[in-house]
Amino acid sequence: MTQQPIRILIADDMEAHLRRLERTFAKHADFACVARASSGHDAVIQAALHQPDVILMDIEMESQFAGIQAAKLINEKYPRMKIIVLTVHKDENFIFAAFQTGITDYLLKNAADVEIMEAVRSAFVNASPIRPMIAEKIREEFVRVKRVESSLLNVIHIISELTPSELQVLRLLCEGKKRKQIAEERCVEYETIKKQINSILKKFQMPDSTMVIQTINDLRIFEVMKKL
Repeated sequence: MTQQPIRILIADDMEAHLRRLERTFAKHADFACVARASSGHDAVIQAALHQPDVILMDIEMESQFAGIQAAKLINEKYPRMKIIVLTVHKDENFIFAAFQTGITDYLLKNAADVEIMEAVRSAFVNASPIRPMIAEKIREEFVRVKRVESSLLNVIHIISELTPSELQVLRLLCEGKKRKQIAEERCVEYETIKKQINSILKKFQMPDSTMVIQTINDLRIFEVMKKL
């Protein structure tokens, strides 16, 4: 019994790249390009019409994240279809956004034809690898998350040691208020605010309020505290 070819949909807004991929797959009997699309919107329609096994999806087409939005819709409606992102973008924001839609693999457009074909074969049999570039981004994200988690816990501990007045002064500083404004708003002497800020700096073990404010705002501490 002859094995049926892998049915492929190619979505890309660059005609030259579409033709290059079509020519590549046409040379091999185990592939069949059943449809093409030049936009994310069209990719969703063609996926519904032709029911491909594997979709090669560009990210940036009619909009910056068109391919990612299309992948999300297709995965929701047709989860059996395997989507491989084929893009020029190697930024972690694109990579993580793409994988959150349920894609199977992520390749750069400068990949060799043989690598793209192997990616399609692997996706078809649910054997897609974690590529070195993706693994590196995942490791970097784990390190970043751990660092933020550690900093967050440390800062929350320091905040718990602030007096209610110091906490309010810190909140106002993080809102961009100047010391004089804070004194007026709290109806206290300027020197009182100055002493409270010095106490805050001492507890944070930081030399100036700018560093404290940046740390608090980067970690979105007051947003986190609202949810507690």
